[in-house]
Amino acid sequence: MFKKNNLQQLIELFKKDENFNKQIVHWHTIDEKPAQLVDLPNEIDEKIKNALHKRGVGKLYTHQSSAFQLAMEGHSFTAVTPTASGKTLCYNLPVLQTIMDNPDSRALYIFPTKALAQDQKSELNEIIREAEVSINSYTYDGDTSANIRQKVRKAGHIVITNPDMLHSAILPHHTKWVSLFENLKYVVIDELHIYRGVFGSHVSNVIRRLKRICEFYGASPVFICTSATISNPKELAEHLTGAEMKLIDNNGAPSAKKHFVFYNPPIVNKPLNIRRSATLEVRRIAGELLKNKVQTIIFARSRVRVEIILTYLQELVKSQLGAKSIRGYRGGYLPTQRREIEKGLRNGEIYGVVSTNALELGVDIGQLQVCIMTGYPGTIASAWQQAGRAGRRHGESLVIMVASSSPLDQFIIEHPAYFFEQTPETARINPDNLIILIDHIKCAAYELPFREGEQFGMHEIDDILEFLVEERVVHKNGDKWYWMNDVFPAHNISLRSASQENVIIIDQTDISAVKVIGEMDRFSAMTLLHDEAIYLHQGVQFQVEKLDWEEKKAFVREVDVDYFTDANLAVQLRVLETDKARESEMFDVAYGDVTVQAMATIFKKIKFDTHENIGSGPIHLPEEELHTSSSWISLKDADSFSQERLEEGLIGASQSLKSIIPLFVMCDPSDIFVVPQIKAAHNEKPTIFIYDRYPGGIGLSEKVYEQFEEILLEASAMIERCPCQNGCPSCIGMEHSLDTAKLDSLKLLHLFLQ
Repeated sequence: MFKKNNLQQLIELFKKDENFNKQIVHWHTIDEKPAQLVDLPNEIDEKIKNALHKRGVGKLYTHQSSAFQLAMEGHSFTAVTPTASGKTLCYNLPVLQTIMDNPDSRALYIFPTKALAQDQKSELNEIIREAEVSINSYTYDGDTSANIRQKVRKAGHIVITNPDMLHSAILPHHTKWVSLFENLKYVVIDELHIYRGVFGSHVSNVIRRLKRICEFYGASPVFICTSATISNPKELAEHLTGAEMKLIDNNGAPSAKKHFVFYNPPIVNKPLNIRRSATLEVRRIAGELLKNKVQTIIFARSRVRVEIILTYLQELVKSQLGAKSIRGYRGGYLPTQRREIEKGLRNGEIYGVVSTNALELGVDIGQLQVCIMTGYPGTIASAWQQAGRAGRRHGESLVIMVASSSPLDQFIIEHPAYFFEQTPETARINPDNLIILIDHIKCAAYELPFREGEQFGMHEIDDILEFLVEERVVHKNGDKWYWMNDVFPAHNISLRSASQENVIIIDQTDISAVKVIGEMDRFSAMTLLHDEAIYLHQGVQFQVEKLDWEEKKAFVREVDVDYFTDANLAVQLRVLETDKARESEMFDVAYGDVTVQAMATIFKKIKFDTHENIGSGPIHLPEEELHTSSSWISLKDADSFSQERLEEGLIGASQSLKSIIPLFVMCDPSDIFVVPQIKAAHNEKPTIFIYDRYPGGIGLSEKVYEQFEEILLEASAMIERCPCQNGCPSCIGMEHSLDTAKLDSLKLLHLFLQ
């Protein structure tokens, strides 16, 4: 038995352990880095300095100092530094100092989750308490009681909220928030990289509405954004806020030595290249660490996996350490439960935490020595966020990423240089998506009338307002447009969807407490909410018991199963307009608008980890039509293929592209569809279409168009490297009728690259 904290001995043992060692694909060591410190700026008030001294802060890191200077000079900026590098002081210091200089000043903090908002409020209030100053900071979310709300509106120097509350509760009622909007000096947007895709496109429009109201009250706030590592933080921040940004990336925080291990479970089925379950491997590795009293956090992608790992580990160490020494952690935990877990970690009573990605964002849970990831979290930014949970600033730490059989996991595990040496992920938003834009113009018209010639963002919107006049939701009087509908628009607009024709998701697990847990646009609902679909909501598995298509309601019940569902779409796709195009000797690449007529036909049940097909069933739903943006690539000459082999090659190449694209565009695999056609209607050539799943498109396929050659190269490299014989879940998918499918997929991709 090792002494607690003796991680170094355990690392040496792992290196010698043959069972563990032969599955290690890459062992990467990041050396410790000393802090780069500068003196506290003279302008900081003595009371704040005293509070910082009490917290052990005598100097600032270089990035904190840069942030303070830029903010005090009135510049908007984005700070991009690793987890646990003291990003909160980048905004708390200038905000507190500005309020000390002028007690009428106000700040608005926007966090993507309630847990994060509560956590940041606690830290902020500690500084305020230790500084012994009368600055009021309040959270304003769905849990804020009615009697406190008035106090927040009138007396809150710092209002902490989330995008949904800003959209539906603060902006529409701005007349109740006059003291905030008249004196708003700072808007802080934390975890910037979360605001991508549809959600980011909506939030960008919410910020446009916020700026419009600020202008009405005579305020022009400075925007402060903080982000995990992505390749375009400045561009994303400028897109999101419409403000010119400075970039701060001179991280001065110290970091301890960190070992990052890529671990690939052993193959259990060689012809199909199916590996041992990542969950089972994680259980084995974590069990070894916990028996040796090494404090460990284990991340799993769904609540079901969290429960499986947690139950096993509690059973394993119950006799030695006590069942309470391993705890679960999920979204929805109360602050008191979180504090209890943090305290247990600090005083050594708790050795292990098993968590969904609820712990990924910013919440400080103390000093842990090891982080184990059950599979690749989906983006490099998320992987670093999770890795940052171990070895916060001091003490050596170990991070183990255990891969599943999925193509994305296998690609990452085999490409350590790709992971460590570059951040290729680009977060994309499209705030000018017409459907999203019109929704927010309605909200903005409700908040304040539009003047003739007034812009929204960079848009001339007189045409849109005239359209809304015809729709009888606004009317024109003189040179202004006024909202005239009885309905309050923000309530009907979800920030998570691009369409108003949404299907409401109703949880009826507890018949005595039936509740709405979410919504989804109709096009996505066909494949994700059909009868018997397994729907994941915040890591919880639900089975769809009934989809009422006419009433737009899906009734779901919580389940615990070891599979997910994937629906087949019969797609007819027509090109409406080509916006961009380029060609080579062998192929044409283009980007433009398409119309998609789709019908969900059957669904498959696919086992976690191994990705085996374990069942299927029919789907009975009408055809849906979607207008969106797409990129496509067409082969000029397919004479070297028979019809059957061309079809198999197109299907295999499409599967590999679908796996690889999320590495280049920060998106969920379900945000894009990849559709092969042997003879595309617009050019009669073999073509692969990649289109955004959302009406009007959100910029994902445009990014694919820009990087098509790189994506094709990575897809072909992934197939070439896969040790399977004829194709498998880790490269071109399972269901191929020809043994040559792998060969044909590769040949096709190589032709596209000539």
